[in-house]
Order: sequence, then C-alpha cells, then structure tokens
Amino acid sequence: MEFIRDYADWFYLIGAVLFILTLRGLSGPKTAIQGNRYGMIAMAIAVVTTFFVAEHPVVWMIVGAMVLGGLVGIARARTVPMTQMPETVALMHSLVGLAAVLIAIAAILHNNQLTALFTQNEAALNTAGVQHGHMSKVHLFELFVGCFVGAITFTASVFAYGKLAAKKWAKTISGAWVKPLQATIFVAMLVCGIYFFTTSNMNAFWAMTAFALVLGWVWIAPVGGGDMPVVVSLLNSFSGWAAAGIGFTLENNMLIVAGSLVGSSGAILSYIMCRAMNRSIINVLFGGAMGGTAVASADKGEQAQRNHRSGSADDAGFLMSNADSVVIVPGYGMAQGRAQNAVKELCEILKEQGVKVRFAIHPVAGRMPGHMNVLLAEADVAYEDILEMDEINSDFPATDVVLVIGANDVVNPAAKDDPTSPIYGMPILEAHKARTIMVIKRSMATGYAGLDNDLFYNEKTMMIFGDAKKVVEDMTKAINGGGH
Repeated sequence: MEFIRDYADWFYLIGAVLFILTLRGLSGPKTAIQGNRYGMIAMAIAVVTTFFVAEHPVVWMIVGAMVLGGLVGIARARTVPMTQMPETVALMHSLVGLAAVLIAIAAILHNNQLTALFTQNEAALNTAGVQHGHMSKVHLFELFVGCFVGAITFTASVFAYGKLAAKKWAKTISGAWVKPLQATIFVAMLVCGIYFFTTSNMNAFWAMTAFALVLGWVWIAPVGGGDMPVVVSLLNSFSGWAAAGIGFTLENNMLIVAGSLVGSSGAILSYIMCRAMNRSIINVLFGGAMGGTAVASADKGEQAQRNHRSGSADDAGFLMSNADSVVIVPGYGMAQGRAQNAVKELCEILKEQGVKVRFAIHPVAGRMPGHMNVLLAEADVAYEDILEMDEINSDFPATDVVLVIGANDVVNPAAKDDPTSPIYGMPILEAHKARTIMVIKRSMATGYAGLDNDLFYNEKTMMIFGDAKKVVEDMTKAINGGGH
C-alpha cells in the first residue's frame, strides 16, 4: 500500500483525466454510456487513493459510510423511475451541500480543540519545542466560503426536490416582501461571516451558517416552475463548487479538480439554457420569473371563452398513418404519464407504414436538462431520430403532422407573436407552422409558466384529452387498422 501512497499524485492525475473524458462522453447520447464508465473508474481511483493517503484513518467509519452509501445508492438506482430523475438529482445535490457544511464545521471545531489543548499545556509544549500552527486566513476563508455555499446549496436543493416532486411543503412564495427579505438575510449572512473571518468568533459562524440555510430556501422558493430546469442545472454547479471547497479544506487535489469540473460545466449549461429561453441568469433567479400564478388567473376568463377543436385517438391515428412526415414533441406530460415506451411503439408502427418520424427536443423541455432525451433513450428511440430545436425548426413548414405530448410553453407562439407575454423572445419549437397539429393533454390547463397557449386554439390544432400513455396506445391501435 506504500506504492499507492507514494504515487498518489499520479493516481489523482489519471482520475482527473478520466473525469474530463467523462464530461466529453456525456456531451452526446451515443457516447454517454462510455462517459459514465470513465466517471465510475475515476471515482473508484479517487476513493481508493484517498483511503490510503489519509493520515490515521478511522477505518470502520470510512468503510461503514461507504457501505451505507453504496446500499442506498443501489436501492435508489433500482427503484427510482426515469420520470422521477429530476427530483432525485436535486436531492443528490443537497447531500453534496450538506457534506460541505459538515466538513467545514468539523475542520473548525477540530482546530478550536487543538488551540484549546495547546493553550492548556503551552509551557510544556514550548519547552518540548512543539509549536501550534494556527489556521491561516486563507484556510479560514476557504471554510467560510465552502460553508455558506454548501448551506445555500443544501436547502435550495431540498426545496427544488420538493417542488419537482410536487410536495405540499414546497410552495412557491410571492409578494413585494420577498426581495427585501432575501436581501436582508444575505447581508446578515455576510456580516456574520466577515465577523467570524476577522475574529474567529464561533457564535458568528453558527449565525452565518443558519442565515445561509434560510437564504437557500427563500432564494429558490419564489422561482417559478418554468425556470426549474435552469435552477436544477445551477444547483448542480453549486454542488460542484461546494465539493471543490471541501477539496481545499481537506487538501485533496482530486476533489478540487472534480468539483471544479462539475461547477464550471453546470455554470456553462445554465448559461446555455438561459440563452434558450432568451433570459439572463439574474432574471431567472431574482426576477420572479416564469411560473407565477398571476398571469394564469388573469387569463382564466379569456381562456373559458375561446374555442378549440377536439378529436379522438382514432382521428389522430388516421391522420398520422396517412402522412408522409410526423414530428413528435415530447414534454413533461409524457414523463408524467410514463408514455415513452408507448411513444416508441407508435413511432415504429408509423415507420413500418412508410412515415418519416422524428422527435423535436427543446433545451428546457421537462424539469431538468436533458429530461426528454433520457426518457427517449430509456425507450431505445434511435439517436438519429432525436433532433434539437435548431436542427428541426426549419422543417416544420414541410411537416404534415406534429404530435405534441404534454409540452406547453416550449411550443407557445406567444413567445414570437405577443410582445406583452412574459415569454416573448424565448426561442420555441415552431410547431404552429406545421400543416396539422395534434396536442395530447389532460385538460386545457396552463403549463409551468402559467400562460394560456395560443397553439391550442389554432385552426390547424386538434386537442386530444386524456392520459398520454393511454391516448398514444389508442393511436397505435387505430393505426394498426389503417395506413397507406
């Protein structure tokens, strides 16, 4: 085992390279599996190397924690359906933040204990030539930042989990009092943190930690549902920076590298998603944003008076089986109805009848980045049939039928046509340009952004109400009896 200890830096370097290859692999669906394998190998190298590098490790605690974590992870991996991945990812982010807080607390308490022991035996230790190395300001600053970033990440991620899982306690808050409250808590956290940094006062440290925990909650609570994919991505970034902070605290280069990679990639992804919504990250996090209930309630009267055309699954099956090209736009309704396998079967039957079928994916469709891609991959939909917004938008005018499954805001023409709309300027999938549009929804209720969708009232649109899986299965049955 001396070999591992002597060449620990080389093992960490190999792990760092593998983590970089992991990110490269995860950049595309065809290489994602290989990327995950690189990540698992890198993490195994990191864990084993750190185990032998640690000074005086408490073996039973480390092994016990690894076994417990492994059992919980395997159990969750086997039981969590793909439809619940957004909230599961958010919950995992919270654990990273909590780890950063606990490690910062442990490091500070350990240093305080050493200082107290040295003070009690100062004369004897000085005589023996033993000197106490006080925690440097740089190290103290690392703990300060790591602690409050971890605390904010923890409670913000817990709230995001509750919101994505539709928990009753994760209610969106709104009102003129919200922003002043956020600002007050933020200033109080900074004041306590600076006081701790300059004086090492533990009461200030505990107060800073408490304010950071509260800030994480009140910061995310006002964010609307339409912005949750960006929030999940940003919390992923925060968890990475928290992990990097832990690495500085523990003086572990591998953790610094891995955390920095996660933090920077999450930040870049958040930026890309904000561009996809034509919004700034500041507007998402502090603007009160999409998903408020005010717009939805204001439009209810208008919505009730507008006419829409509805049809049956049989009608939809007939139209699609006699089309030359079909584009399917999946949204959260597909995830909620667990309809991805039924959609795959529908796609295969249409292809057998000579219909060209493709899928159109909006960058913020679903409730986390890549949500729709993951669901379609689970159903073994061919990668070449899945196109991003920029790749397929130009094809909609020549498309015979567009089938929208539970998507709402990402196909709302108001983003292009209505300057007064909160989503005006947001790039959308231009499904309204197709020759025929069919929309599967449970009802005429608004989407996450709380906005009525003009697409549903378009003269070319046929609404099909019901559970996504049941409706798609009925479409498939109808097609089996018809076609070209």
